[in-house]
Amino acid sequence: MTATKPHQDWTTAMWWTLHRDKAALLNRPGTHHKSLIDGANALHRAHLIDRDDLCELLELADAALAYAVETLLDVRNAE
Repeated sequence: MTATKPHQDWTTAMWWTLHRDKAALLNRPGTHHKSLIDGANALHRAHLIDRDDLCELLELADAALAYAVETLLDVRNAE
């Protein structure tokens, strides 16, 4: 699942599935973050979520990116 396809019909369930995909997050944090952001914005544009929900999803996407960066730094420092 990726948000890079403009014709992608996002659902909240798809967004949450992507959000929980830690393997994808840690493999490509920047790409994963962009997909979460794009998906959240697509949900808002489709009127499936309101602006408060959009704000929450964007904050969760940022938190996921921060988690990935910290985790990857910890792994590198432990080596």
